[in-house]
Amino acid sequence: MKSTTVRALRVVGLGALALVAMLVGCGARAERDARRQAAADTPLRGRMVTTHDRQQLQIDCRGAGAPTVVLESGLDNLGSLSWLAVHDTLARTARVCAYSRSGIMWSHTASTAFASRDAARQLHDALRAAGEIPPWVMVGHSIGGAYVMRFAAMYPDEVKGLVLVDPSHPDQFAAFKAVTGKSLEPSTTIVRVGAALAWTGLLRLLPLQSPPNWPLELRAASAAFLPTSLAALGDEAAAIPATLRDVRTIRDFGSRPIVVLSAANPQSVAALDAMRLSKAQGDRLLQVQHQLHAELAGLSCRGRHQIVPGSSHFIQIDRPNAVVNAIVEVVEAVRQDADTVHRCARG
Repeated sequence: MKSTTVRALRVVGLGALALVAMLVGCGARAERDARRQAAADTPLRGRMVTTHDRQQLQIDCRGAGAPTVVLESGLDNLGSLSWLAVHDTLARTARVCAYSRSGIMWSHTASTAFASRDAARQLHDALRAAGEIPPWVMVGHSIGGAYVMRFAAMYPDEVKGLVLVDPSHPDQFAAFKAVTGKSLEPSTTIVRVGAALAWTGLLRLLPLQSPPNWPLELRAASAAFLPTSLAALGDEAAAIPATLRDVRTIRDFGSRPIVVLSAANPQSVAALDAMRLSKAQGDRLLQVQHQLHAELAGLSCRGRHQIVPGSSHFIQIDRPNAVVNAIVEVVEAVRQDADTVHRCARG
């Protein structure tokens, strides 16, 4: 009797394993089909270029006129599309290049671990390979603000101005912990697990939603390329402490024109609940962010800090005109500097 029961359980177990294997195989095939469909539905914008370390990066340059504006996205899988709402408008004023970092959107996955200095070198290579020439006005969103600060420190003779859009600050996590009593450093666990399971197609079954005010094209592309971008996002997230330590040494941008834009809206109730923070803690968090952003503007004697009403973290999507105006302001200042050497003393 026992042996019959054991055999029956083995049969059931083998059948369950076979079913799981079949479902995983179907999911993997569906994922391959979905990736081909994503490539067809969201064709390459701009072109692919090869860096000195043989990295294939997507770059999209439009417009004409110096200085060239270079757009650096934050820690998301939007890549160059992060700037969809401002790219064409800016191109009426100057040459504007947006790109996707290694492993994001169309850009190929890097063979080495992420480091902000390597990312800066790759961006510099990509610009040169695309035939673009300095001077540059560097624009960075979120952690992209730290990336463009590193770029500016590595190529000081080429970078003539900066715009930082709700940027990360090298001391932000210590400051956040001081006012909330909690560590808000991002965990990479969920991203790493998602990247490991991406090939199975399971991620496409999750009810992932972009903010409703995002353009439809952006929402569709974000969902379509998320499974192929997660591994790169995990690498960048893991490198955040090192990235911020690196830019902490950058303390002076001289007289370069700089505009730092801050989101005015506090974190949503859902976001605060996820961080286990009260509304009062969220208000203090926003106040500290504004103070840190003002400090970044102070890295130049010609720095300016602006809080943008009605904006969340993605200011370039919520209030694109504010971002365009800030960039045009810096572009015009750089053009004036080309005729007269501008020096200023700190008060």
